[in-house]
Amino acid sequence: MTKTVLSVDDSPSIREMMAFALEPHGYTVVQAEDGNDGLRQMSANNIDLVITDLNMPNMNGIEMTRAIRADTRFDGVPIVLLTTEGQREKMIEGKAAGAAGWIVKPFDEQKICSIVKKMIG
Repeated sequence: MTKTVLSVDDSPSIREMMAFALEPHGYTVVQAEDGNDGLRQMSANNIDLVITDLNMPNMNGIEMTRAIRADTRFDGVPIVLLTTEGQREKMIEGKAAGAAGWIVKPFDEQKICSIVKKMIG
């Protein structure tokens, strides 16, 4: 059964790079442009893993992580924050919100694939 990854980023090129990295390995990639769109996609699709940017307009990655964690329909769905920031306090805030991991941009395609495989098979 194909696993589905939700890529949430306000940059279309980052979303496309995520799809380019994961789809050849058999993953379906659903894209969203901000946290609000991400929540809509969570409700409309059977998402196995969320990879979200931290800094986005309308609803950022930490706010979206909190909203996902507050909804029991999404219990057990891992969330990974993808950002250009390496600040320890933001990492702690993300973990406290319910994120399972943190990847700093620019990301390495092999690293993304390895993390996704480790988290959802």
